[in-house]
Amino acid sequence: MLMGKRHDDVELLRAPGTLPVLHIASLPCEEQPRRFLIDRLWSQEAVGILGGAPKSCKSWLGLDMALSVASGSAALGHFAVEGRGLALVYLAEDALRVVRERVESIARARGLELPAIDLHVISVSSLRLDRREDLERLRATLAELRPRLLLLDPLVRLHSLDENSASEIAQLLGALREIQRDFHVAVILVHHIRKSASAHGGQALRGSGDLHAFGDSNLYLRRTRDGLILTVEHRAAAAPEPVFLTLDDRDSERVHLRVRENERSEDGSRDLEGRIECLLAEREPRTRREIREALAVKNERLGAALEQLELEQSIERSVHGWRRVKTSE
Repeated sequence: MLMGKRHDDVELLRAPGTLPVLHIASLPCEEQPRRFLIDRLWSQEAVGILGGAPKSCKSWLGLDMALSVASGSAALGHFAVEGRGLALVYLAEDALRVVRERVESIARARGLELPAIDLHVISVSSLRLDRREDLERLRATLAELRPRLLLLDPLVRLHSLDENSASEIAQLLGALREIQRDFHVAVILVHHIRKSASAHGGQALRGSGDLHAFGDSNLYLRRTRDGLILTVEHRAAAAPEPVFLTLDDRDSERVHLRVRENERSEDGSRDLEGRIECLLAEREPRTRREIREALAVKNERLGAALEQLELEQSIERSVHGWRRVKTSE
């Protein structure tokens, strides 16, 4: 039988062999809790996936976010950092000089100097988190530096496990969750989507479905005819509208990802009706699902846009999907 008195500021259960239990009123709270590390993009102390196909600028986005946290400057020049602090990155597939060049390029675009940025790079040639010695060395490094953000890129180079095995991947993800809780650090894990995946977002991630379920915050990059689309999802917050990005390389010394502001109207909404018409001009008819996936838009908003276009007699619904209304000359 469990013994012990109930106190709001002490453990409720004290019998030998039991787990520590606290009364709900004694759990810590913040007067003004910060929900995001980076506004709308990444939750405070979140673990999650930054996913996308090869050459979809995943590493550029990861480094942009790391530099933003390390400098306090807005991510992508658009999303405010709410918790500035040291950022620690490991890019397994890039030479150290390449990592420096990319970070320095992003920094120049924001008018920042590298010495003023609290960003550090793990410089080992190999880091396998399924090896005890490597995991312990990473934990020791985190204990010393106490970063606010840890970027690991990419997952495939961080282990020798079977990515399709839920039990094996669960162990790796569990170790990362322990890191997040023990060191109060946000963890971004870069990962690839499956080749020729028909689905988008988390359903397209390569390997076990546990990878999608793992994330507190997840980011997905996808290339379309119109460029890069960034979609965001959070476990405990509403997802923002998809964001259109471009890799701005007009100045070779200041290459950086940026939000395509010209894709937004004054109130921040997208000209969705016009984009639907352009999409149908490329190929028609298209089902509602095809349109929604191509434009990465919420179903409710798409329905309103389709209804408006149909009311204007710009498009019509057929047995095979939506198509433009042909006007006589």
